[in-house]
Amino acid sequence: MELQDYLRILRKGWILILTLTILGGALGICYALLATPVYSASARVFVSTSGATTAADLQQGNTFTQQRVKTYAELVKTAAVLQPTIAALNIDTSVAKLRGQVSATAPLNTTVIDITVTNTNAVFAATLATETANTLIEVVEQIETTSAANGSPVRLTTVQEAEVPSAPVSPKRALSAALGLLLGLALGIGLALVRAALDTRVHGERDLEAITDIPVLGGIVFDPNAKDRPLIVHEDSHSPRAENFRTLRTNLQFLDAGRRDRAFVVTSPLAGEGKSTTTANLAIALAQSGAKVLLVGADLRKPKMADYMGIEGAVGLTDVLISRVELSDAVQRWGRTDLYLLPAGQIPPNPSELLGSALMADLITKLHKQYDVVLYDAPPLLPVTDAAVLARLVGGALLIIAAGNTRIPQVEAAFDTLENVGAPVSGLVLTMLPTKGPDAYGYGRYGYAYKEN
Repeated sequence: MELQDYLRILRKGWILILTLTILGGALGICYALLATPVYSASARVFVSTSGATTAADLQQGNTFTQQRVKTYAELVKTAAVLQPTIAALNIDTSVAKLRGQVSATAPLNTTVIDITVTNTNAVFAATLATETANTLIEVVEQIETTSAANGSPVRLTTVQEAEVPSAPVSPKRALSAALGLLLGLALGIGLALVRAALDTRVHGERDLEAITDIPVLGGIVFDPNAKDRPLIVHEDSHSPRAENFRTLRTNLQFLDAGRRDRAFVVTSPLAGEGKSTTTANLAIALAQSGAKVLLVGADLRKPKMADYMGIEGAVGLTDVLISRVELSDAVQRWGRTDLYLLPAGQIPPNPSELLGSALMADLITKLHKQYDVVLYDAPPLLPVTDAAVLARLVGGALLIIAAGNTRIPQVEAAFDTLENVGAPVSGLVLTMLPTKGPDAYGYGRYGYAYKEN
């Protein structure tokens, strides 16, 4: 994926990301408020040598103490230091438990030891740090003393007793909130990316370009009132949706330039993808450009074209195929335009066989000679084979795909269905495209987009 794909994913998931970020920050603050505060207190011990009188002795003694100071720091956690400390403070605990609260460090190139105690009681932490320092001094003096006459060659001195801390070292509210925000943000972004990776729906032209080289002829924006006013090109010719159909008409005129017959089966992978309304509006737009257009209701299972166009649909295609009526009697002119309609007629018991028959092939040849453009409104591809059979005879198909509803495997299955019968897909049309949000449809490639007034 490219950078703009990631940005689109983040824009789509901004509510999830923002929610988890705020939730993470809130959890961080709650933790800081509810967690038991821990205090830290430190005492400092200075290590020196005794008996040095010359500069050389002092230098040698300083080197000696620097080498020994790390060893003394390690003694802090031993039972030799901690057990006497427990006895001195009369603490009801064990060396193992106390060892987890005490630590000692020796800064590089120094002869000091910092003894630090962490505890939930600030006063106890300071008292324990100071007492541990005093005990360390006594233990080192005992270890380093080789004879009563000479004494110990090193001297440990408490140069800083531990002070009672005024503020806990943890939890830190600001840090906890910041960490919570970062974790929430990371989780939100991760879930947004995972959701996008698992989402197989077609959202736009880029999704189709990833699976096929078939051209996308145009996109039709979503209209919640499409059922109430399906013929938008006729009823509101200045709307953005009507302009979408005129753009589709223009692109269709340049499609399959090598074909003599300008005829297309309009179908979709599944029902409810705007196939019939797209066919009707495209036919009207083509007729408005001066072409002689025939719109054929080839959906012999659930015909809708007659209702959409407001014509009588009792007699139509099926009646012509069984020679019940003549073609000229079944075709109806729509208003004063050059748009003509051949409704589906009576629903037959064998739609697939009828659409794939030799009678249908002869009728197709006759229709293509009489009209500039012929559009066949066919059933969806995946539930039944009607559209595939008809597309093979016609020689071209327009596949309608509903953005946000149709899934990529369904589109691929529709391609396979047409390919299995040798029916070419002339182009793709995206319908139900959103007008707002990261997947909003506009003529971005041309630098402008239509907006509702």
